[in-house]
Amino acid sequence: MDLGISGKRALVLASSQGLGLGIATKLCEEGANVIISGRVEEKLAAVAKELTEAGPGTADYVVADLSDVDAAAKLYAAAREKLGRIDILVNNTGGPPPGTVDKPDADLWRAQIDTMLIRIIEITNLCVADMKEAGWGRVLTVASSGVVQPIPNLAMSNTIRSSLVGWSKSLSTEIASSGITVNMLLPGRILTARLGQLDKANAERTGRTVEEVSTSEQATIPAGRYGTVEEFGSVGAFLCSKPASYVTGGLIRCDGGSVRGV
Repeated sequence: MDLGISGKRALVLASSQGLGLGIATKLCEEGANVIISGRVEEKLAAVAKELTEAGPGTADYVVADLSDVDAAAKLYAAAREKLGRIDILVNNTGGPPPGTVDKPDADLWRAQIDTMLIRIIEITNLCVADMKEAGWGRVLTVASSGVVQPIPNLAMSNTIRSSLVGWSKSLSTEIASSGITVNMLLPGRILTARLGQLDKANAERTGRTVEEVSTSEQATIPAGRYGTVEEFGSVGAFLCSKPASYVTGGLIRCDGGSVRGV
């Protein structure tokens, strides 16, 4: 299928590795010109070079730390200078530390809300202005299956990412007539460094080995395995495509069937 996004200009947040990189890779494979972002310039430069060499799209990068209060404005300005405008925005952030709700740390909550929620709203508002002017756009926000089935020991993630659900749905209804779709992509257990960290934390919490945790977790997934970054990235690229023009306001799961709700 031709996704119809060759030449489109995309900004993908937190994309030097993991899920963000998975989507950026697939967009480049479809011919989009992509800006990746993250905190480590050396890693970003290497990844952008690899993506451009693989083609057919091109990749450049902007160093950005979403915990900075002015990160959204700086990131948008730098990306727009390189691309001219933003057609596709993929919102993605790292996850907060694991933990339960009975040990709140107000300062940590405020910091994570700023990074994972406020900054996403700010950068989206800036990019949507470009999309409205062009009469076409895609906003895709990566969250977690925890927004529909809360994940044990990830209380902060479940809470903050769930706030994005109401925001995303509200935005989708407000700008659908402008030719802009707004969706959320919810990963289940996808093989990334973050998943390894969570399995390790689970092992420490329960007194099991990481291997035992991994085997046990995969046994609960109807597909019988963890997902791959490539599989996840392909779903993300489709939601950013022209054929997906009538898909908006949705929560799309890529989880191997692990969420038990319909």
